[in-house]
Amino acid sequence: MNNRLKVLRAERDWSQAHLAELLGVSRQTVNALETGRYDPSLPLAFKIARIFDQPIESIFSEEENNG
Repeated sequence: MNNRLKVLRAERDWSQAHLAELLGVSRQTVNALETGRYDPSLPLAFKIARIFDQPIESIFSEEENNG
């Protein structure tokens, strides 16, 4: 899954630690989300969308499969 989390966070000049605090997760979780090593649960995805005031599908998208 691809996401725009890092871009959205940078636009607001938020640190990973600040976003983690807002989401109630660890900074390591935010890092893993941003680097694509972790896909959020549905409740966490909704929380992220609410914090950034964006629809989920504008933040997260499926990876394109070639073949």
